[in-house]
Amino acid sequence: MPKLGLTAKSLYVDLRMARRPPRYSPAAHLVLQHCLAAPTRWFHGYTLIQQLGLSSGTLYPVLMRLAEGGWLDTAWEAARRAGRPPRHLYRLANGATSDARALVRRWNERGVPIPALRHAT
Repeated sequence: MPKLGLTAKSLYVDLRMARRPPRYSPAAHLVLQHCLAAPTRWFHGYTLIQQLGLSSGTLYPVLMRLAEGGWLDTAWEAARRAGRPPRHLYRLANGATSDARALVRRWNERGVPIPALRHAT
């Protein structure tokens, strides 16, 4: 049997860095398309709900799937006022812009109608 030169650690790193294509949904399409408009900008979930016209029950599972798949970076915003809890922030993952553009292009070519953005930014 030929030796591949892989160690458990190198295999782990390679698999972790691979971006899994997300399952198609109109909501995932909208989120990635919206994030591509400002790839380095951080968005609050509530802002995305308002701008995309999605319910929280639709948006947050999509955000979690995209983050777990390596498409979005997440962070917690420090509380800006006493008594206000920190908010979760989302943005296109570092290095994911070209992959996201290609994926959105592929989804657009399918001809699946998606709802228009409520507020373009």
